[in-house]
Formats: sequence, structure tokens, C-alpha cells
Amino acid sequence: MASGAPDPGGERDLVSRRHVQSGGPWEAAAGYSRALAVGDACYVSGTTDAGPDGTSLHPGDAAGQARASWAIVEGALTEAGFTLDDVVRTRMYIVDPDDAPAVAAVHGEVFRHVRPAATLVVVARLMTPSLLVEVEAEALRG
Repeated sequence: MASGAPDPGGERDLVSRRHVQSGGPWEAAAGYSRALAVGDACYVSGTTDAGPDGTSLHPGDAAGQARASWAIVEGALTEAGFTLDDVVRTRMYIVDPDDAPAVAAVHGEVFRHVRPAATLVVVARLMTPSLLVEVEAEALRG
């Protein structure tokens, strides 16, 4: 339950919640956080390399988009008190199946020693046509 929200059971949620914002173009409009840390878990929302105007900072470069997206994820984790070593689950969404090897290779660079459970899915489209890659991560301490 969010801090300050009414609790029908009359007890306050004692688990801490920390919202991390990155200033991404859709966070405020869609009402979500870049990451949400709850106790010993951290959930990082779908992350792209979109600039302030919502278009990719690395147009046409899936590997560049993946690398930049994972760097944003790492920053959100750090702000929430986690590291890439705490990541237990990742998801990657791509729009072109031919980009799978390049995006997977970047994942391998970033998580070579962590080796989280991972999924790579081909989707029809992301928020704008210039976006080729979106990634998510879940982290656990301990």
C-alpha cells in the first residue's frame, strides 16, 4: 500500500517504498516510476533510450539502444540502493527479430557474471517508430 493511503485493515504497511524517477517522457503522463523499490526488491519499468521528445537517441542502432537502456536501468537501480549484481530477471522487447543477436550480445556484456533469468520477445511496435528496444529488470537483495 502506498505511504499515506488509507488502510482498510487499520494497520500501516511497514515495508518501505521508494519511487525513482528519471524524467523520461512518459513517466508523469502515464503515472509510473522508472523504478520502484519495495523492501529488498526493485522493479524497473520498461526502459528505452528515448530522449525528451520521445524518439531514440540511437536511431537505427538496436545495440546502441540496448546499451543506453541498460545504463538507464543501472542508474535507476543505483538510485534505489541496488546494483546490477542484484538483478534476478530481465526482459527485452525488440521490434525486429534480426536485432535479437545484437541485443542479446549487449545483455551478455552487461550481465555476463550475473546471469539473471531473461526473456527476449519480438513485439509489433514500441511507443515511437525510432525505438527498436525496450528492457525491464527485477532485482532482489540478499
